[in-house]
Amino acid sequence: MAAPLELYCWKGDWGLPSVDTDCLTVLAYAKFAGAPLKVHKITNPWRSPTGTLPALKTTEESTGSLSKPSNIIIHLRKQKYNADYDLSAKEGADTLAFVSLLEEKLLPALIYTQWVDSKNYVDVTRRWYAENIPFPLNFLLPNRIHNQQLERLRLVRGDPTLEPGEQLEKELYHDALECMTLLSQRLGSHKFFFGDSPSSLDAYVFGHLAPLLKVKLPNGKLQQHLNSLDNLRHYCTNILILYFPSEGGEPPIRKVSVHSDGSDFDSEPHKRRKQILSVLFAMGSMLGYAILMGIVSIQHIRPQAALVGPRHIEEEEEGDRL
Repeated sequence: MAAPLELYCWKGDWGLPSVDTDCLTVLAYAKFAGAPLKVHKITNPWRSPTGTLPALKTTEESTGSLSKPSNIIIHLRKQKYNADYDLSAKEGADTLAFVSLLEEKLLPALIYTQWVDSKNYVDVTRRWYAENIPFPLNFLLPNRIHNQQLERLRLVRGDPTLEPGEQLEKELYHDALECMTLLSQRLGSHKFFFGDSPSSLDAYVFGHLAPLLKVKLPNGKLQQHLNSLDNLRHYCTNILILYFPSEGGEPPIRKVSVHSDGSDFDSEPHKRRKQILSVLFAMGSMLGYAILMGIVSIQHIRPQAALVGPRHIEEEEEGDRL
């Protein structure tokens, strides 16, 4: 029996199997197509085969590992896991058209509301990644991902000099609201977009809408519009219940710094130690960058004892097979 394909993705929260749109799209498609994936839900993208999430580790040397949702879905189809097998030619063309619509009209607004809107980014997005990415990477990766998402927004919009502002926000949200309304009209009273069985279009739509439905954002203009579209709201909820029953309930109440008295790691001395180590880590990173760029040169170094930092152990959460 062939070894199962391995999928690496961001872990879930807020009642979602993953907090990331691309990961949700791949997870949903795999469920719809019945692909037997071994899922690794992690919070350090550097532990994936590609250094990004999602990532599919294949058994084929020529293919290696894949990261884009479209490439992962194409590979799963080649492995005979095809959620679009029963679609007509017209439905296949409609799928391509609506996926393009999602990526051009809805995705930019999602990136903006999660990663660019200052209130949402500081209070929710950056906070979640900083709390869940392992130390000391949680001081580095959230800002790095933020910059990557901003570049992705510029790429999607076709403007390398794009800068956040009220006018951009107005344009993005206008396009996103129109897109959601169009999706609602296309779905109508159907269970899925093409009848009673889900397809790749359902995976893409779910991946884009589910975070809006579940993640509680301070500035929730897009959420308010989605909640006003009853059929789309029930559509996302039904997919969670049917295909992700262990995650589809109401998200748990967020814990607010409540620790047991017997916890060494969270006691005050260890908190102080983490603060000191974070400062040393940041100083070391800046010094290394300065040396690398030639800003600082070292003329003579006296022999010193090596300073060895504490070992870091990261725990990986692995999901069951889909």
